[in-house]
Amino acid sequence: MVKKIEVKGSEITVISKHGQDYISLTDMLKAKDGDFFISDWLRNRNTVEFLGIWETVYNPDFNYGEFAIIKSQAGLNSYKLSVKEWVEKTRAIGLQATAGRYGGTYAHKDIAFEFGMWISAEFKIYLIREFQRLKDEESRVTSLEWSFQRTLAKVNYKIHTDAIKERLIPPRLTQAQTGIIYASEADLLNVALFGVTAAQWRQANPDQSGNMRDAATLEQLVVLSNLESINAVLIHQGLVAPERLAQLNAIAITQMRSLVGISEIKQLSGPKRSR
Repeated sequence: MVKKIEVKGSEITVISKHGQDYISLTDMLKAKDGDFFISDWLRNRNTVEFLGIWETVYNPDFNYGEFAIIKSQAGLNSYKLSVKEWVEKTRAIGLQATAGRYGGTYAHKDIAFEFGMWISAEFKIYLIREFQRLKDEESRVTSLEWSFQRTLAKVNYKIHTDAIKERLIPPRLTQAQTGIIYASEADLLNVALFGVTAAQWRQANPDQSGNMRDAATLEQLVVLSNLESINAVLIHQGLVAPERLAQLNAIAITQMRSLVGISEIKQLSGPKRSR
């Protein structure tokens, strides 16, 4: 990923590699008055010591032997070292010389801030400020994306659970259905809750083992138990089967809408029921 920041009128490239930010020293040189080269900075003894300490902290593959040789020569008039030589000899990761469209010398942000001081103290301050502005903007965008994804997930979850609820809610019976005389009170309750008789369910589900009540959800079994009690009261009151069926169906719809999705009901399920 390549980003740009502007520091004191100079456009500075920032790239990301392996989750780390590297800033273009080549771009930073444009802000320096007079002739100044990265090799001039790299031959300085203080620079070499700083780079060595940074690599020691962050780079387990750093070649200390080669570093010791380079450190002993740093500062001498005859000493000269390029970024490519530094990386090849010490296996350094803080500096990188790249080719291509965004080619040049890049440094890890910690090292780039240090290099900024060689441009000027003012430049370093503005470099840090603009880099932090970039990271704040990235963080804001990431936060918005995360918030959007979280909201989308919640909406999709509700759509999914609502679809499940609609499948579990008993169908509202027609007058023709309530007018049918069913063979048993058990089938009357089955129709009120499931919308079909036991025989109809078996015909529609030939590959299912057990009966329709074995395949019922815990919510459906709770409502079925309630319907059995309510049906007994309605029989005692003298209501005929069609009237009882209409009332039981309405009660089943109301109770299932209330029960579906309640966590307390799910906690009661425990191990798989056996019949």
